[in-house]
Amino acid sequence: MKYQSQKIAYAYFATALALFAIQILVGLLAGWVYVMPNTLSELLPFNVIRMLHTNSLVVWLLLGFFGAAYFLIPEESEREIHSPMIAYLQLAILVIGTLGVVVTYTFDLFQGNWLLGKEGREFLEQPKWVKVGIVVAALLFLYNVTLTVLRGRKTAITNILLLGLWALALLFLFAFYNPSNLALDKLYWWYVIHLWVEGVWELVMAAILAFLMLKLTGVDREVVEKWLYVIVAAALFSGILGTGHHYYWIGAPAYWQWIGSIFSTLEIVPFFAMMSFAFVMVWKGRRDHPNKAALLWSIGCTVLAFFGAGIWGFLHTLHGVNYYSHGTQITAAHGHLAFFGAYVCLNLAMITYAMPILRARDPYNQVINMASFWLMAGGMTFMTFTLTFAGTIQTHMQRVIGDYYMDVQDSLAIFYWMRFGSGVAVLLGVLLFLYAVFVPRREVISHDATVAAE
Repeated sequence: MKYQSQKIAYAYFATALALFAIQILVGLLAGWVYVMPNTLSELLPFNVIRMLHTNSLVVWLLLGFFGAAYFLIPEESEREIHSPMIAYLQLAILVIGTLGVVVTYTFDLFQGNWLLGKEGREFLEQPKWVKVGIVVAALLFLYNVTLTVLRGRKTAITNILLLGLWALALLFLFAFYNPSNLALDKLYWWYVIHLWVEGVWELVMAAILAFLMLKLTGVDREVVEKWLYVIVAAALFSGILGTGHHYYWIGAPAYWQWIGSIFSTLEIVPFFAMMSFAFVMVWKGRRDHPNKAALLWSIGCTVLAFFGAGIWGFLHTLHGVNYYSHGTQITAAHGHLAFFGAYVCLNLAMITYAMPILRARDPYNQVINMASFWLMAGGMTFMTFTLTFAGTIQTHMQRVIGDYYMDVQDSLAIFYWMRFGSGVAVLLGVLLFLYAVFVPRREVISHDATVAAE
């Protein structure tokens, strides 16, 4: 480890992984409710379970991004982080806010209170005081890392990373605007949700992936930076107006159907570019890096993101198709593989690369780590196919034939059982990953080494 302030990343990664484990456990519980609907129905209703599942996902991914920034910015800027104290204060604020959200959701506290109660907006249910805390934490973070970069070396990686992180924070401000008109609410709501995951998060993803390729393959920085700029341009060009595919059926003008259809089909381009980038870098690479597990996660990230966010997003993005498939299990299939491929795998790749360095060890437990990748990736891929078949049948029965919603759900039970089984596989993969990252292998000391030490 070149810079002492990189140790900040360890606290962020550890907190993120704890939330990741909770997210998967709650997700498994949600999958179980699909097959046994009355489970905890009064103690912990499904809408609360789903809130915990989706919100913990967003929070742990953000913590992973922050940790990645605190790890790579010192190396790229060639100087220590401006203020480690601010970084730990930021983490404390985020942890307190997260605990506040969990307690508020679980026990349904302060219902209707404008400051303390939860809001009825998917992904943005956090109480106002938590949203304010998130903004304060984001400002502390941006001040800390921006000052570090401005006083140190500037690279394409840090420039793109800062652009993505600043845009991420500014777009979150729309979470405070909650108009009473539902169509207007959704219009601005997507400024946060879509422009995060299909816009500025892609910039963060591209920057972190470029850093990993630089370290793992040894390809010249100039080559990496050229690819990076192309990917970012494609992501912004397609992602911003691609927001229109969410405006099809909310009361927006009809021209959004064409704008959304055209530009959202182009959103496959940056994900294809990222996948091509990773394979070309490995092919051109001159370095035989010892951390093979980190390389596997990095390449797997681009492949699964291309299929999950790219192909599966394209499947139902045209308004003629979306008219029938909107809000079915096809959406769930796309969402699960897209988030897992693009952002979960990215964070796990960064953690796999950084943890041995942060703990001053050679890469360890790599076989277990790689096994965790195949378990998680296999489980999530099977889940995606399962939900795709379920969504196709649901679309035909519900939207074409016109069967009742609950009758259709009963017909999909076999698919929900298979989805639950794939969730178990993902959980096993998570447990293996946590073991691989946190439990160092036992050092084998030879007899000769023991004699020499004596």
